[in-house]
Amino acid sequence: MKKTILIKNGIIATLGEKNRVLTGSALLIEDGLIKKIGPQKGFKGKYSKVIDAAGKLVMPGFINAHMHFYSTFARGLGKAAPSRNFVEILNNLWWRLDKKLTNADSYYSAVIPLINAVRKGTTTLIDHHASPFAITGSLTAVEKAVRETGLRACLCYEVSDRDGKEKAKEGLDENTAFFANTAAKNDNTIKAMFGLHASFTLSDETLEEAAYRGHKLGAGFHVHTAESQADQLHCESHHKIRVVERLRDFGVLGRKSIAAHCVHVSEKEMEILKDTGSAVVHNPQSNANNSVGIADITGMMEKGVLVGLGTDAMTVNMLEEVRAALWMQHLKRDPSQGFLEAAHSLLVNNARIANRYFEGLGELKAGFAADIAVIDYLPPTPMDAANFYGHLIFGISQSAVDTTIAAGRVLMENKKLKLGIDEEEVSRKSAELAKKLWSRF
Repeated sequence: MKKTILIKNGIIATLGEKNRVLTGSALLIEDGLIKKIGPQKGFKGKYSKVIDAAGKLVMPGFINAHMHFYSTFARGLGKAAPSRNFVEILNNLWWRLDKKLTNADSYYSAVIPLINAVRKGTTTLIDHHASPFAITGSLTAVEKAVRETGLRACLCYEVSDRDGKEKAKEGLDENTAFFANTAAKNDNTIKAMFGLHASFTLSDETLEEAAYRGHKLGAGFHVHTAESQADQLHCESHHKIRVVERLRDFGVLGRKSIAAHCVHVSEKEMEILKDTGSAVVHNPQSNANNSVGIADITGMMEKGVLVGLGTDAMTVNMLEEVRAALWMQHLKRDPSQGFLEAAHSLLVNNARIANRYFEGLGELKAGFAADIAVIDYLPPTPMDAANFYGHLIFGISQSAVDTTIAAGRVLMENKKLKLGIDEEEVSRKSAELAKKLWSRF
């Protein structure tokens, strides 16, 4: 018997190509996909489950285009020395933390933000993992967490030469094995990319091998790109070219690749990103936290670069991040910049990016994935497709997510989790493992 869910009495924002805001309509889910959207009076059958949205907003689940689950165990860690620049932040905190992670740590540090993602209506995450002294099997540990929470994720391992050639090769092997295994399953829940840290921690030899393996597999690459000036200065000093040029020359850029951050890219580099079809993912809160600068998302979008929105693990709340994207652009003292770009990056471009790996995300449409967020937002002014971005930034973003559905499975309803996970036990175990990691830090 087919499993059906009817969502009625809500305001449906379809987004996507038709981008409609519908009242008086209902949405039918069947076996994980959207079966039909139409006038509510036309739905008279018997359904496995009926959700009364009671005037709330029904929209596609959010997509986080750049995430680091493993950073969870840094929360509250006070042992890192004060840092004066981005490279010191890496050396004093992140590259000390990731060296201490075990596969158990990788699993639990993923479960926690994934549970929070359910609470925030985020149904798909593109993650970039690092655990250089527990590499083999680490992506399988993260995959386990994703499957147990019912969400979607595209995973990769961060290859780097910073811990030596042997660790770089292990990272290459982990990406290769996980991508091949994932591709063989052809599962629309878990996808894979080929992860790379950044130009300044990657030798020519490692980049060449990664590109060879990635191309052979048909994989896209996920790489931090010009996040700080240090990346550019290193590239110009050691290779006599700029970061985006180097990545292009090694064949790392392309339609399936993500260049995260791109805070310090030139107009020429923007053109290369556009010409290669590479996606850029903006992470405004992280950039502000690390004091690395403000990405010129307006300039990139004007040139035709596909710019999405990620959180870099600062949060899993995409509504919080989209506001930060707008405020960061306004620091340039031009209030005409950033509004459309910030909202578009979240609601349109993230779907375009995710659909390079998955199928049928980011739009409420028959045949598309039933990944849905029901938000407790009762618009106090008229709302339609033309002014939806204004409601998003200044109203929806301040409202609680009531119900989250991924692949047709209700993960949270009436703000209560339905994951079948003992959240209290997971938090207890996570704290226990984090305490042990801190003692090794």
